[in-house]
Amino acid sequence: MTRSFIYDAVRSPFGRYGKGLAEVRPDDLAAHTLSSLLARHPGLDPVLIDEILLGAANQAGEDNRNVARMTALLAGLPTSVTGATVNRLCGSGMESVIQASRAVESGDASLVVAGGVESMSRAPWVLPKPARGYPAGNETLHSTTLGWRLTNPRMPAQWTVGLGETAEMLADRFAISREEQDAFALRSHRLAAAAWDAGIYDDEVAAVPGTSVTRDEGVRAESTPEALAGLKPAFRPQGSVTAGNSSPLNDGASMLFVGGERTALGIDPLARIIGRGVAGNNPDEFGIAPVEAANRALARAGKSWADVDVLEINEAFASQALACLRLWPEFDPEKANIHGGAIAIGHPLGASGGRIIGHLAHELARRGGGVGVAAICIGVGQGLAVVLER
Repeated sequence: MTRSFIYDAVRSPFGRYGKGLAEVRPDDLAAHTLSSLLARHPGLDPVLIDEILLGAANQAGEDNRNVARMTALLAGLPTSVTGATVNRLCGSGMESVIQASRAVESGDASLVVAGGVESMSRAPWVLPKPARGYPAGNETLHSTTLGWRLTNPRMPAQWTVGLGETAEMLADRFAISREEQDAFALRSHRLAAAAWDAGIYDDEVAAVPGTSVTRDEGVRAESTPEALAGLKPAFRPQGSVTAGNSSPLNDGASMLFVGGERTALGIDPLARIIGRGVAGNNPDEFGIAPVEAANRALARAGKSWADVDVLEINEAFASQALACLRLWPEFDPEKANIHGGAIAIGHPLGASGGRIIGHLAHELARRGGGVGVAAICIGVGQGLAVVLER
């Protein structure tokens, strides 16, 4: 079997819900980001791309009917370039990279575009069909923006609590204070703002034509401990989880080139994929599922946490990320999300996995070597992780 590598990665800026990217359809958002990736490699004949694999967590609106195939067509790729859409909720973008790496390693492909897209602003309302004809009563529209909807009544109630409540449960279980959560959120904003100011993201982010968004809209360089402390709890009257220490709702897309040891790109890779891991747990404990996923990925890579130079963990909630870090006691938390995380940058569900893997690959390239882990929690009780090495 051949080895698999990340060759390049680019993403859109992440827009806030209802703001700068809300007028852009998700299939257009993905197509623009794919076009930006291709424009960085003008010598590549696109017919040599074996597959487009994209993650999308919703797929109930304009991202319906296989948004990966739609993206390839809208970006002007030859119709011979196929596309498939994968859904592992928040882990969809990472799942696409994992599937791409498996295709490369098995010899089924030599060059794959992987990534993901989500427009949470444009997620539709859905109206189920009535069980019987000619209903006389009112019907209910369900938002598909985030979380449980149209839930099967046979599912245990404990498993279907809201996402924010699960973050409160982790804060209770691991005794994570409001002050710790707010400090973690403030760190995310300050590191992301500093990274943008230092030009770290300049080569990783491509603006979307027709919009004025050039940076991630959620980053608040001016945030203060006092401002965060003044926010009311969002999910429990006396809780500790707030809008300020949770990831926001976002729109965005991410794209990566995944290939074998030799590709039509004719460039050196950023990093090699050396380990993958997936883990499941109780749905109401999904926030700590990345712990076992990352442990498994490291074991398969023949590495330990002592070998890890940098970690990208998706910050769904501060309490969730802090709980994971506590369960990796041998790892220095200051090596995590060194350029900010999802609390500041944003979490467009299908795109986030591609963002954190792409940024990790670019960071290892900037360092000239090292080992990195990308990990993400997934609603309904799953976690994913990928280990990269350069």
